[in-house]
Amino acid sequence: MSAWASDFRVLRQLLLHRTTGSTHQDRLESFYGKQAGDYDGFRSRLLHGRRPLIEKLEFNEGDVWVDLGCGTGENLTLAGDRACGLSEVHLVDLSPSLLKLAEHRRIANGPVVKTHLADATTFRAIQRPADLVTFSYSLTMIPDWFAAIEAAINLLRPGGQIGVTDFYVSRKHANAPMKQHGGLRRAFWQHWFAADNVFLNGDHLAMLRRNFETLHLSENFGKVPYLPFLRAPYYVFTGRRV
Repeated sequence: MSAWASDFRVLRQLLLHRTTGSTHQDRLESFYGKQAGDYDGFRSRLLHGRRPLIEKLEFNEGDVWVDLGCGTGENLTLAGDRACGLSEVHLVDLSPSLLKLAEHRRIANGPVVKTHLADATTFRAIQRPADLVTFSYSLTMIPDWFAAIEAAINLLRPGGQIGVTDFYVSRKHANAPMKQHGGLRRAFWQHWFAADNVFLNGDHLAMLRRNFETLHLSENFGKVPYLPFLRAPYYVFTGRRV
């Protein structure tokens, strides 16, 4: 199948499909089950913050990395040789279809990679505190995102890193140096993403900045494939647990 045909299938899914199910896991699988095989190709041109996030992270010898809401595990591939010295990588997701693809992610001569079908808000299956926890376009898909950030704090050792990138909207009255989005932009993107149970929020960054020492923060706009006049707002945040 051509790249264009794969993109069209995913775009059609994004625009027309409405999720079903009585639980968060059911809704995730309803949405991603049919597009898992096409997931990375399309989203590489939509999820603009993923590569900059990985570039900002520190990967140190012997570290443990937990990727919460890992999807297909693409972050591990993006990290590549920089992650070779890690001792363990834990890929955590609640979608069986996406996690099945993540099971094949490996780095030659790299760390032990384990996949976990688990809820990011309750995941605890590591032997020692993590040195790095990431959320890559997953925080907006977790209904109890407060609990997800609390889970990351509990997983991390003191001084450990957190890395987050996601779509967002600003608060109605953002304080400098944070960017301010107009009311129409905030309403449009919240409505557009909410149709697929992706909930943009003005409080994510405030929560992250409150709970972690900020190492890096950038706020940007990225192109939406095949919708040339649209630019979706996203951020890249890295911090340290104090």
